Amino acid sequence: MKLFTVKNVAMPSMIWTAMSLLAGAPAFSQKAVPLKNQPLFTRFNYQGNDRVYADNPLREGEFYSPILQGCYPDPSITRKGNDYYLVNSSFSMVPGVPIFHSTDLVNWKQLGHVLDRPSQLKVEKAGISAGIYAPDIKYNPHNNTFYMITTQIAGGIGNMVVKTQDPAKGWSDPVKLKFDGIDPSLFFDDNGKAYVVHNDAPPRGKALYNGHRVIKIWEYDVANDAVIEGTDQIIVDGGVDITQKPIWIEGPHLYKRNGRYYLMCAEGGTGGWHSEVIFVGDSPKGPFKPANNNPILTQRYFPKDRGNKVDWAGHADLVEGPVGKYYGVFLAVRPNEKGRVNTGRETFILPVDWSGEFPVFENGLVPLKVRTNMPAGVSNQAGRNGFLPNGNFSFTDELTASRLDHKWIGVRGAREQFITSTKEGVRINPFPVSIKATAPTSTLFYRQQHAHFEATVQLNYTPATDKDLAGLVCYQKETFHYVFGITKKGNDLFVVLERTENGKSTIAGSEKLVAGSAVQLKVAAQGDAYIFAYSTDGKQFKTIGGVVSGDILSTDVAGGFTGALIGLYATSANDVQVP
Repeated sequence: MKLFTVKNVAMPSMIWTAMSLLAGAPAFSQKAVPLKNQPLFTRFNYQGNDRVYADNPLREGEFYSPILQGCYPDPSITRKGNDYYLVNSSFSMVPGVPIFHSTDLVNWKQLGHVLDRPSQLKVEKAGISAGIYAPDIKYNPHNNTFYMITTQIAGGIGNMVVKTQDPAKGWSDPVKLKFDGIDPSLFFDDNGKAYVVHNDAPPRGKALYNGHRVIKIWEYDVANDAVIEGTDQIIVDGGVDITQKPIWIEGPHLYKRNGRYYLMCAEGGTGGWHSEVIFVGDSPKGPFKPANNNPILTQRYFPKDRGNKVDWAGHADLVEGPVGKYYGVFLAVRPNEKGRVNTGRETFILPVDWSGEFPVFENGLVPLKVRTNMPAGVSNQAGRNGFLPNGNFSFTDELTASRLDHKWIGVRGAREQFITSTKEGVRINPFPVSIKATAPTSTLFYRQQHAHFEATVQLNYTPATDKDLAGLVCYQKETFHYVFGITKKGNDLFVVLERTENGKSTIAGSEKLVAGSAVQLKVAAQGDAYIFAYSTDGKQFKTIGGVVSGDILSTDVAGGFTGALIGLYATSANDVQVP
């Protein structure tokens, strides 16, 4: 997990408050409303139009990075034979922890999600930036088992682990682990011994400055899935050089190479000072010596106004790729032209040079480029043969399949609690809560994956009262979002646009709607400039509210750790008041 910073000042207090206050909640339930009042969504289309891809067409032997566009932060990767598996933080998104598979580190398919059952995920009352932080995936060859260890800041769970022998066939229920802190990672040594490393607070009364953290290690009992009491010790205090007051040493991973142990961590907090650093020792418990060329990955030294800016690089994980070549996955952001981050922290990949004592991300200490050279012998199949698209792709979903695409998620509650898949499209059973609630809402979400994009959906819907609304939302969190939908005032139908900033809502525009026909709703963005429009004939679109700012959809304004989401939304507790 990474901590959002403004001007390099970490803001962790909400995390620890959430850790202590959030408790479990029963699954949200809702009685079905009459079918005629259940909106029918069909024919969703998303198109990315970022100029960086148009200006940098791929050449032979290249692929685009980020490999996962949109809110896919805190990547972790592992390998079994020729199979690579990658996971990401999911916070309060449901299902939790998306998992991807590749055989070449270039072409990826989503297998599904690690946490896909209510028994695994307790986020019903969690804010959007609580829930699942910094999952770590590891394969243990000694028992042919995959492990995913993470911190669930919800439901009173804390640090936990799940496991499987086949990542494509489901994971166990969580085992709670008895230690504090965040960002746990497992390490399985050649001799079969196992360890957990994680971020934690310094001993009580020993914190020297705001952001002072430590890395701890525990021995891990594989047979009983528990840390061994009394084996914990601090292996890094503060960071590379505590005299410089480094902040937020976190996201640790242990590796073994040529008989030595390497500890790689993020340092600097998510934000402009983010980086990746590395240490070496002769034992898993250290002592650990920092590399003299730290950081080994960062974007913090370059002009703020550089073109095609990629920033905040860090929170990395390493894997040995084809023919012994190492690669590193990490998070970074691509701000829009106003410098705001709407797409969230994305997953990037770079080759790693480990010809010397320490690994170094190739081209990770210069401004990051959009194109990366592929491993030898690999062909780019992005968007073909079931592999994820990349660059300026489109995604079209008629919403008529019996099972939703993995790209569709809920927030705080499972999609299956409020949707019905039909041959005509997806019907949403409206919950009696609005998008402003810190509760499960009846909303299907798709990640915003470009700064410049257009998304449309067709909606068949006749609200019965002014408490009914259905349409699109652009959502950063429960207190920062746009609602663009159809509701009722008196005997008339209206399409209305509402902006909510820090919990305060204002109407940006509305217009009376002729009843009796399907409506297409559209949101389009050109960086910070968003427009919301509708059409009753599928050809001519009319804008509601003019051009509005996407500022509230950025982490810079809204705070938190997620990217913007585009939602298909319905509610029977509408509070958007038509003027």
